[in-house]
Amino acid sequence: MTLPQFSRRNFMLGTAGIAASGLLMPAWARGESLTHAKQGYGEVSGERIALNVDNHHFAVGGRKGHAIAVNGTVPGPLVRLREGQNVRIDVTNNLAEDTSIHWHGLLLPFQFDGVPGVSFPGIRPGETFTYEFPIRQSGTYWWHSHSGLQEQAGHYGPIVIESATPDPRYDRDYVVLLSEFTPRHPHEIARLLKVGEHYFNRQMQTATEGDMPLKERLMWGGMRMNPRDISDVTGDTYTFLVNGHGPMDGLEYLFTPGERVRLRVINGSAMTFFNVRIPGVPMTVIAADGMDVSPVEVDEFQIGTAETYDVIVTPPAGSHALVAEAMDRSGMGLASLTSHKGHRATPPPLRGPVTLTMADMGMGSMDGAHGGAMNHDAHGGMDHLGINQGGGGAMAGMDHGSMDHSMRDTSKLPPDVKVGPGLDMVSPMPMDRMDFPGLGLDNVDHRVLRYTDLKAARMNPHRMPTRQMTIHLTGNMERYMWSFDGKKFSAVTDDPIRFAYDERVRVKLVNDTMMAHPIHLHGHFFELVNGAGMMNQPLKHTVVVQPGSTATFDVTANEPGDWAFHCHLLYHMHAGMMQTVTVRPFPEPEKEA
Repeated sequence: MTLPQFSRRNFMLGTAGIAASGLLMPAWARGESLTHAKQGYGEVSGERIALNVDNHHFAVGGRKGHAIAVNGTVPGPLVRLREGQNVRIDVTNNLAEDTSIHWHGLLLPFQFDGVPGVSFPGIRPGETFTYEFPIRQSGTYWWHSHSGLQEQAGHYGPIVIESATPDPRYDRDYVVLLSEFTPRHPHEIARLLKVGEHYFNRQMQTATEGDMPLKERLMWGGMRMNPRDISDVTGDTYTFLVNGHGPMDGLEYLFTPGERVRLRVINGSAMTFFNVRIPGVPMTVIAADGMDVSPVEVDEFQIGTAETYDVIVTPPAGSHALVAEAMDRSGMGLASLTSHKGHRATPPPLRGPVTLTMADMGMGSMDGAHGGAMNHDAHGGMDHLGINQGGGGAMAGMDHGSMDHSMRDTSKLPPDVKVGPGLDMVSPMPMDRMDFPGLGLDNVDHRVLRYTDLKAARMNPHRMPTRQMTIHLTGNMERYMWSFDGKKFSAVTDDPIRFAYDERVRVKLVNDTMMAHPIHLHGHFFELVNGAGMMNQPLKHTVVVQPGSTATFDVTANEPGDWAFHCHLLYHMHAGMMQTVTVRPFPEPEKEA
């Protein structure tokens, strides 16, 4: 297979002519009628697959508007593949703008990773691009556009890769793809977030609410921060979807009592963390981000944007609500897991809104406030690398003036972090919170999945990191500016993060903001440093870094090329929280015998 060769820094020139011409206007913008995209998806498989991207109309949950659909559906079709096969996927762009598809979580040559400006030029209007790569893995993944904000408009879909060997763990298999729909144009949403980061928040605290002492309320106000700033875009404008269906659509997953049902849960949303549960039915987690983990039985789990979890359930006869509640409690996606066709389960009510605490400001454990430090040494024998540092102690007695100063004190930041208008907060005492179940789930009375519960199902090769790097997640929430190390991404001028081929690196992410960020590395799986021991660290491609905290992973840079590395909250990435990772040099080609 011959791979196309591109120069990363010249990619941005590829579509300049189209953008400058101003002559192409989509049919929906000209007021022309569009076909209606179907809810849900079909399935495509085989050695050669065709995907067609086009403008459509879409309606769900009383909301209707423009959508970008693939093969006429929202979500786009389930791409079913098999481990060990080779696949060619022809993507035809019928839009009046460039498009792309990124194969999220798949190991493949970087030229087919599908990120314009990083790994290929994009797919121009009227053109077809052929992705061609071998399938080197199995599990649950997904695909989505990496062009502009098209993903928000419906340009995404699921991937299931069947194992080369039969899997006896389940009798029935379903995809549960979580997402959102809004009739608002995504660029209008981005503009409104710039106008006011609380624009879509309808759960702000009032003066009469009694869940926070007055002194604490004054402290938050003095620091110009909002303890209910959980999600940037909420159910005020979103309808939350399960496989393209709204909560009132009656989506059903049928089963026969006694069956073991595998649910492949994919968070394909643009901006929403979901809390997933089936009240009364325990779930056994068997895979995270497509990779098998030792089974863990839970009653609920929080799934960050772009993560996937596979669970097995054995529900009793009847109808059970499959609930995907938005983390900020502004709405839910809903389906019925039922043994009686046509019977809808009764959903639970939305739980009360979530309020941030001092720990989410990076103020340490705050004497046990939710999400304190781990009780065990997650970093094993790596202290000599300076990894297990920071944290500890409450900030009792500190007034809001000194706390405000502490949270805006940039003197302790390393010199490579750019201090400027794009950085308005520094976590004074960030702590490892791998044991934190997710915002709003720390006080529930049932079992909730934590990263510290995850352990690789198969042992990883034991290899110590030879280098450590620290990356700060930074932002200015009032100006809606997001970045790594205080620097907004530019594909043209940025110096990428550089890894030597096959280098083993420990990466520590420090979240200096008060929002949870799902950070995704393309083209690789990394190992979470979660206390499982180096040979049992779970493999993931996306890690949620909790507010005011740190998260650490080990990565072996064994996939050569240029790869995107970014926050998977779409509007955060769009605003600049992205960087390129370059793995060089390329390995020497094998000599023929």
